[in-house]
Amino acid sequence: MLTLLLAAGALLALYLFGKRNFSYWRRRGVAHDPPLAFFGNNARNYFMRRSITELAVELYRRYPTERVVGFYRANRPELLLRDPALARRVLATDFAHFHRRGMTPQHRPPEPLLRNLFFADGDLWRLLRQHMTPTFTSGKLKAMFPLVVERAEKLQARALAAAGGETDARDLMARYTTDFIGACGFGLDTDALSDDDSAFRRLGARIFRVGLFEILVLVLRDLFPALFGGLRVLWPIEKDFRRLVDDVLRRRAGEPSGRHDFIDQLLECRKKGLVEIDSIERPPERVRLELDDEIVAAQVFVFFVAGFETSSSATSMTLHLLAHHPAAQRRAQAEVDAVLARHGGRLSYDAVKEMTYLEWTLMEGMRLFPSLGFLMRECARAYTFEELGLTVDAGVRVMVPLQALHTDPQYWEQPDEFRPERHEPARQGPHYKLAFLPFGGGPRACIGERLGLMQSLAGLAAVLARCTVRPAPGAPRHPRVDPLSGVVQGVRGGLPLLFEERTPAAS
Repeated sequence: MLTLLLAAGALLALYLFGKRNFSYWRRRGVAHDPPLAFFGNNARNYFMRRSITELAVELYRRYPTERVVGFYRANRPELLLRDPALARRVLATDFAHFHRRGMTPQHRPPEPLLRNLFFADGDLWRLLRQHMTPTFTSGKLKAMFPLVVERAEKLQARALAAAGGETDARDLMARYTTDFIGACGFGLDTDALSDDDSAFRRLGARIFRVGLFEILVLVLRDLFPALFGGLRVLWPIEKDFRRLVDDVLRRRAGEPSGRHDFIDQLLECRKKGLVEIDSIERPPERVRLELDDEIVAAQVFVFFVAGFETSSSATSMTLHLLAHHPAAQRRAQAEVDAVLARHGGRLSYDAVKEMTYLEWTLMEGMRLFPSLGFLMRECARAYTFEELGLTVDAGVRVMVPLQALHTDPQYWEQPDEFRPERHEPARQGPHYKLAFLPFGGGPRACIGERLGLMQSLAGLAAVLARCTVRPAPGAPRHPRVDPLSGVVQGVRGGLPLLFEERTPAAS
């Protein structure tokens, strides 16, 4: 009997431990779904049934009259913002309270490759941002553009070679972004567009391959942070990636090479030595940082990850949407033809900047299927939403559900329709800048926005100048989101399209 009582007591204690924080939103009067012990409201994500973005969209639409909705990721309370004005306050106006992204385990140093501008928090983030902002000036992007053109021309050749058959646009654009990153990030000719077994392409695929090990680590870190918060999800690829970066640095002997690529820009930053700023975590203290090889490798890693996945997602989805909207595709092609005719038939930095309708098509693709389906911030110290009478504690994460905001009929007329003209400045409504955030917002907005746009538009222009895309037989018009998607959204089964050769109208 005593054994049974002890076992029952242990089970009860375990159950209570698994729901220890579940009164957080009830006590604050915040609407939320009933949570499950241990899993909170995130069970379907842990069991690979829904992506984080899909759960956020469902929650957003289930509470149409609420400005905020509560959520539990395991036992950790999070707040989903339904009001874009509140989102702007968190991202920008009251940034001092929400400067943390909160994407790494609390109270532990981040993994070496995560000591980068996207994942870093606090003073490390601020120092890196100050170090790296000069890397993305218009002048430096323009100097880098010839490297973009070379890769765009290879993309065009690969698309033409595929004409007459079915091609996975997701894979095609991933090869293009891989070649772009190799050239503009590492100074390497990776040949991912020509070589089906490119080592660089394999590395990219390996980084984004989510297997049982990665899922298990992420789930254990959420469910039992005290025990498993120190588990590292990137250690299987960390050694190979560091070796790649170290090889590039050795070839340059630690000095800029004159290629104007990303490693050159980082080496120029490193030559400046220590950078000192006011602490964002412990004002009025001053903090300092010097870019050592480990931090350089971490910045190259995030350049690789951000450029590889976000741009290929955005451009391939835009091609998919154009395939299903031939009138919009013809208009985009007519613009590309006319602009290239004015520039001697060659892509250039200035030519791409003139392709306004093409940019609108890309913006519309990112509205309907944003590469980042959500933004996350963590409360650095207690914060009160005055109009709600709601105070959240330090450590609570706040989510901005981009996919839901981008398709809310309250802000967009017929939101499920593909209409590039929405993005014409004269047609942008009063909520446009609040409800459309494909590159984030505030001080932590994407630092590489202009570089990503430049690369994506060049790739789209190169394809559309010589090819017309059409839906592949049997391929779904609305592809299913991959439930394993994390920060960046993916789709199941790729994006198969038919590529047909065309002759530019201006030639």
